[in-house]
Amino acid sequence: MASELTEELINEQTDGFHLVIDALKLNGLDTIYGVAGIPITDLARLAQAEGMRYFGFRHEQSAGHAASIAGYLTQKPGVCLTVSGPGFLNGLVALANATTNAFPMILISGSSDRAIVDLQQGDYEELDQLNAAKPFAKAAFRINNPEDIGVGVARAIRAALSGRPGGVYLDLTAKVLGSTLDIETARKSLIKVVDPSPLQPPSPASVTRAINLLKKAQRPLIILGKGAAYAQADEEIRRFIETTGIPFLPMSMAKGVLPDNHPLSSAAARSYAIGQADVVMLIGARLNWLLSHGKRPLWPETTQYIQVDIQPMEMDSNRPIQAPVVGDIKSSMQAFLQDLESHGIQVSEDWLEGINQKKQKNIEKMAQRLNANPHPMNFSTALRAIRDVLGKTNDVYVVNEGANTLDFARNIIDMMKPRMRLDTGTWGIMGIGLGYAIAATAESGKSVVAIEGDSAFGFDGMEIETICRYRLPVVTVVFNNGGIYRGDPENSKPSPTGLLADARYDKLIEAFGGRGYHVSDTASLSFALEEALESRQPALINCVIDRTAGTESGHIQGLNPKSGLSK
Repeated sequence: MASELTEELINEQTDGFHLVIDALKLNGLDTIYGVAGIPITDLARLAQAEGMRYFGFRHEQSAGHAASIAGYLTQKPGVCLTVSGPGFLNGLVALANATTNAFPMILISGSSDRAIVDLQQGDYEELDQLNAAKPFAKAAFRINNPEDIGVGVARAIRAALSGRPGGVYLDLTAKVLGSTLDIETARKSLIKVVDPSPLQPPSPASVTRAINLLKKAQRPLIILGKGAAYAQADEEIRRFIETTGIPFLPMSMAKGVLPDNHPLSSAAARSYAIGQADVVMLIGARLNWLLSHGKRPLWPETTQYIQVDIQPMEMDSNRPIQAPVVGDIKSSMQAFLQDLESHGIQVSEDWLEGINQKKQKNIEKMAQRLNANPHPMNFSTALRAIRDVLGKTNDVYVVNEGANTLDFARNIIDMMKPRMRLDTGTWGIMGIGLGYAIAATAESGKSVVAIEGDSAFGFDGMEIETICRYRLPVVTVVFNNGGIYRGDPENSKPSPTGLLADARYDKLIEAFGGRGYHVSDTASLSFALEEALESRQPALINCVIDRTAGTESGHIQGLNPKSGLSK
């Protein structure tokens, strides 16, 4: 009887399409974001038929961004599926962004026949995708045989999650997808990945060194990066900050790890805290351009650093790190808490009082701008209206992109819960907005408000059709000032940064069955946002603001060189 059963299994066949799906499902990856086409159309169809969720996008870049932020939110690699050639290249932008931001993601692309590609004989969408992906991915693999699909998927998962997370490329040739093999061989070839992201506790000596440096500090400061948010070590970080009494500064996507209204938050006194701190503890944050590389004029030359990071090579990348702590953040913070039991840390009352006084002055200045009532609205007053509506729930994801729209919103919209603010991240890339929004609601079931500059919206605006097709509770708010940074003066010819001043973005979503709003004052904006959130249906608010509002390049205009030539 056993031999008959074995023979039956050998005679029964499966193919590469089904093996990819089986490998993903075996490892708990149940959602795919993608754009169907040659040669992966049947892969998308079969995945959906076999119980996986498939979200079909209008552009591969948006699908890739959705997969990357899904990985950030779930600590499982998000999966993006694209066609070969140009489709792969579209997805490559998102893959590179995921790697730069340390988001776990797997880009799976179909590809042309290897033999023809290698001889450059001109196959359909011919491109050496594996080698094209390598510079932009944490790892890249090609699967040439169906019996290797299990290994390829397993390696991709482990590479995406282990150590510092990142983007992984997985190349599936059309030949391997269509190849068949017997069920028994296929079953044995699948791999369930065990512990793909093992804890990496820091050395006790490194923790003690860091604690001793904090004990000597007169003006210590903790900076939380999005790595701290990704680690989901919220309780350990909170306990450490509240036990030591050290003030903290959250980077943009770390807002909410501790509530923005926490008494030890120094966000409203950012420049003062950085400029005066003598010891800075970086937790999941990097001294890259977002922190002025740790250099003057923002940072004193005498500042000493503690850096908690899973990547040893990150240490000393811009400034000498006096106390490197290499390990995963959760284990590291647990080790710090244990060490604190035998080492008391006292924070100067003068230091805390100095920060609080600066915070209060800046908050009062901000209140004057927020409480003004100009006509038309500007960034500050429109965002104040949005802030007040969102403050009633604190359970809505905020996605944010643009230049001025991003900068103002980061400072005005308070976050009370972790990982609920999603923005352009390390690269400052545009076009992440609606992909992030779709993934945030797909993974959580919660409502999302995507606050978009009108220029940023142009990168992925057609994804409002995707939002409407799946009836997702996403409210897109387009800050319409008629330009990149700002609009053109009336009756002038279009400038390189100008956009159509009277664009009715709200009409776009109406074409797809969503609800459109056209507002030009704060009362109408508040009403529209409240109504849209209550409905939990797709909506877009065309928020018309002063076309002269905004500065070139937002808060980073120093990075935009000017011509030294006069006319």
